[in-house]
Amino acid sequence: MSWERELEELRRREALAEAMGGEEKVSRQHGRGKMDARARLAALVDDGSFREIGKIAGRGSYDEEGNLTGVLPAPFLFGKAEINGRPVVATADDFTIRGGAADAGISRKMVQAEKMAHEMKLPIIRMIDGTGGGGSVKTLEMIGATYIPAVPGWSDVVTNLDTVPVVALALGPTAGLGAARVAASHYSIMVRGLSQIFAAGPAVVDGLGEAYKGAEDHQQAKEDLGGSGIHTRNGVVDDEVGSEAEAFARARHFLSFMPEHVGQLARRSNCTDPVHRREDALLSLVPREEKQVYSMRRCMEMVFDQGTVFEIGRMWGRACITALARLDGWPVMVLASDPSYLGGSWDAKTSEKVERFVKLADLFRLPIVHLVDNPGFMIGREAEMAGTIRYGVHAMNAIYKATVPLASVVLRRAYGIAGSAMSNAETYQYRYCWPSGDWGSLPIAGGLEVAYKSELEAAEDPATELAAIRERLDKVTSPFRSAERFNVEDIIDPRDTRPLLCEFAGLAWRRLGSE
Repeated sequence: MSWERELEELRRREALAEAMGGEEKVSRQHGRGKMDARARLAALVDDGSFREIGKIAGRGSYDEEGNLTGVLPAPFLFGKAEINGRPVVATADDFTIRGGAADAGISRKMVQAEKMAHEMKLPIIRMIDGTGGGGSVKTLEMIGATYIPAVPGWSDVVTNLDTVPVVALALGPTAGLGAARVAASHYSIMVRGLSQIFAAGPAVVDGLGEAYKGAEDHQQAKEDLGGSGIHTRNGVVDDEVGSEAEAFARARHFLSFMPEHVGQLARRSNCTDPVHRREDALLSLVPREEKQVYSMRRCMEMVFDQGTVFEIGRMWGRACITALARLDGWPVMVLASDPSYLGGSWDAKTSEKVERFVKLADLFRLPIVHLVDNPGFMIGREAEMAGTIRYGVHAMNAIYKATVPLASVVLRRAYGIAGSAMSNAETYQYRYCWPSGDWGSLPIAGGLEVAYKSELEAAEDPATELAAIRERLDKVTSPFRSAERFNVEDIIDPRDTRPLLCEFAGLAWRRLGSE
C-alpha cells in the first residue's frame, strides 16, 4: 500500500498556499504597484535557492464530514535560501492575507524563523508588508476578553541583533509590530512612495484626535504620517530606494560585506584596483581657505577600491558619512566627516549615527577607517536643546570601547572633544595627517579677540595688531610643529593615503584572523 493519496492532499494544500489570499487580492496587490510575497522571495535570493518551511500552515476549512474544503494560508512565509551563494533565512509578509496581520500559525512561524537565524547562525532578511502583529479590535470580541500585550519570540529578535546580520525591507504600509521589526535590524530600507512606517496608522491617530486634515486621501495620509521622507531623515530607517528591485539589490550588497554570523570573519573580495594607486587630485582637494568646503565623497572614491563604497544612512546624521567599502579587497567600515553639512560639526543625530555604526563594525569585526575634518560638536541653543553633548559622549564612548583596529586620517580640522573622538588615544594610534591639518582644543580663529583682548584694546591700530597676532599663531599651529613633538605620528602626501590605508587593512585583517 502506498501513500499516494496523502501526497495528493499535500500537493493540493501546497497549491492552496501558493494561491496566497486568492486571485482577487493578489491582483489588488499588484495593482498597488507591489510584488506579492512569493515573487519577492524569488527576486531577493539566488535563483532556485529558496526552500520554504511550513508552506501549508494556515487555517483549514472542513465540511460536516471533516473533509478539507479550503485553506487560508498563514500570511508569513520563510525558508532557507542563498544570497551570493551563502545561506540565509529569508522571510516575507503576505499582505494579501489580512493585510499581513497575524493569522493561523503565524506566531510560531515567525518565532521559528527568528530562532533558525541565531541557532543555525544565518543572516536573516525580513520583507515586511503590514502589521505583522496580532489581529485587530474585532479580535477582542472573538476572544471574549482582552489581554496584556506580549510579543512571542521577541527575545529571539534581540538575540539575532547580537548574533547575525539582520536586514529589514519595509515594502508597504508597516505599523505596530511590523514597524518594530523594521527598526530591530542592522540595515533597513524603505521604497519611496510604496512604504510607510508608523506606530499606528492614520485611522488610529485620527481616532485619538490628531486628524490629518491636509491629506487628500488615505494613501496621502499614510505618506504624510510615516513616509520614507520622514524616516530616512530621522534615523529610524537607513536608506530609501526607488523600487523593490533596488531594495533587493541593496540588501544583497550589504550582506556581501558581512560575515554570516558573529565569530566568523567577513570575506575578502578579488581586487583589481592597484594598491599603490596615487590620485593627483587629492593634492588640491582641501582648499586653503578654511571656510571653503570640498567633497569628502570624492575623496572616498579616490581612496577606497574603485566602485566599492556603499554608503548607508545618507539622509540622516549628515555631518558624518557612514559607509562600507573595501581596501585591497578587505571590507572596512568608514566614518568620514562631511564639511558641506554644518561644516562637519557633530550634532546630536550625527553622534547617534556614529555610535550606531561603530558598534556595528565592532560586532561584526570590521576594521574602521575614519576620515577626519571635524571642527567640534555643534554649538548654540538648538544644539543644547537636542542634548548634543550626551549623544556626542555616547559616540566617543563607542569608539573607545571598540576593539577592532581603527585608522584615522586627519584631512583638515580636529577640534575639541569631538576632534578627540576620532580614535581611542589610549591605544596605538594608526593615524596619518595631511599637510592641511588644523587641530587644537578650540579653533584659534574664534578665540583671538577674546584671548588677546587687552593687547588689541591697547594697540593704536587693532586691525594691524590682530593680523600680526594671526601671523604668529599660523606658524605655531603648523602641523609640522606638532610632528616635531610627535603629537602626530606622520604627515603624509595626500596621494599616499590609499597605499597606506591598504597597508593598514592588510595588518588589521591579519590581527583579526589571529583572534
